[in-house]
Amino acid sequence: MMKEGQFRNPSGCAVVGVIDRSGSKMTGEGMIEAITVMHDRSNGLGGGFAGYGIYPHYSEFYAFHLFYDSKQAQTETEAFICRHFEIVYSSEIQTRKVPTVTDEPLIFRYFLAPLPQKLSRSHLDEREYVARCVNRINAQIDGAYVFSSGKNMGIFKGVGYPEDIGRFYRLEEYEGYAWTCHGRYPTNTPGWWGGSHPFGLLDFSVVHNGEISSYDANRRYIEMFGYKCTLHTDTEVITYIIDFLVRRKGLTLEEASHVIAASFWSTIEGKPEPAKTQETLLRRMFPSLLVTGPFSIILGYTGGLMALGDRLKLRSTVCAEKGDLAYISSEESAIRRIQPDLDRVYSPAGGEPVIYELYQKGGDV
Repeated sequence: MMKEGQFRNPSGCAVVGVIDRSGSKMTGEGMIEAITVMHDRSNGLGGGFAGYGIYPHYSEFYAFHLFYDSKQAQTETEAFICRHFEIVYSSEIQTRKVPTVTDEPLIFRYFLAPLPQKLSRSHLDEREYVARCVNRINAQIDGAYVFSSGKNMGIFKGVGYPEDIGRFYRLEEYEGYAWTCHGRYPTNTPGWWGGSHPFGLLDFSVVHNGEISSYDANRRYIEMFGYKCTLHTDTEVITYIIDFLVRRKGLTLEEASHVIAASFWSTIEGKPEPAKTQETLLRRMFPSLLVTGPFSIILGYTGGLMALGDRLKLRSTVCAEKGDLAYISSEESAIRRIQPDLDRVYSPAGGEPVIYELYQKGGDV
C-alpha cells in the first residue's frame, strides 16, 4: 500500500450523502455502492459512515460508540460513564472479518441516560452535560475515544477503504432515513481509527473533502469555549464550530454557513438589505470562525443534511434529487450508481448552503 507522505493528492477524499425526506428508511448498502465509485479518491487510510434513525428502539437515549486501545481504558471509561449516566444497554459493536481491515481497536456501544441528580447538580442543560462528558473522556482518558454520541444515530469508521469499512460494520443490517459516507486521503495527519471521518458531537456529524488552512486560528478560538481538539485533524474543528454556532449560540444553519464560508467583504457590500446587514454582523461577531482553504462538507443532523463548500468553490459538490430522495456527493457518478434516473442535478455556488430536511419531524426520527 502507498504510505502517507509518498504522494500528495490535493483533490483526494470523497463524500456522499442521501436522505429520504419522507422519513422512509434504507440500509447502508446504497452508501457502500456509491462510495465504491470514488475508490481512487481514497488511499485506504480511512473511511466511515453516519446513519440517522438507525436506533428506533433506543431513540430516547444517547448512543455512545467508543474505541478502546486496551481493557484498562475500557474499565476506566465505564467507571466514568457509570458515575454520570444510567447504562440502559451496552454491547460490543458487531463486525465481520474483512481482510483489508486490520488492527482494529475494541469497539463498544452504550445507550445512556444522564443521571438526574448529576444533571441537576451540574446546572447544565442535558445536551451540554453530555457534550462535556464526551470531551472529558476524549481529553482525559488515555486510550479511549467517543466517536459518536447522538440520539437515534450512529457513526461507524475505521482505517481502510470506505467500502471495506462498511462491510466490516455490517451496515447492510442497519436502516436509516439518512446516511453520509467518507473516503479519506489524509495529507497532513496520520491514518488512524479515531482520525477517520465522520467526526461527531451529539447528533452533528461532519464528512469533509479538502484542507483547512485556518485550522490553527479556528482551533485556538473554539478551545476558549471548552472544546478540546485532541485528534489533530481539521475536520474535528469544523464539527465543534457548527456545534458552537448552532447549539450554543442559537444560529440557524444558514446563518452558521455565513460564518464558516463567509462572503468577501466586497460581495457583502453589494448585497441587498437585510442580507447585507445580517452577513456584516455575523462576520464581525465571529471573525475567528471563518474557515479558509478548499473544502466541501456534508453535515448530518437529526432530521436533515446540509452541503456547504468554500466560497471560492475549490472543491466539487454535486446535489441531486429524485422524488423524496436527495443526494450530495463529490461526483455525480456516485449518485448515478445508486439512482441513474434523476429529476434534478446541480452544483451549488461557493459558500451556498444546500439543506435537505424531512418533510415532518417526529415519530422515531
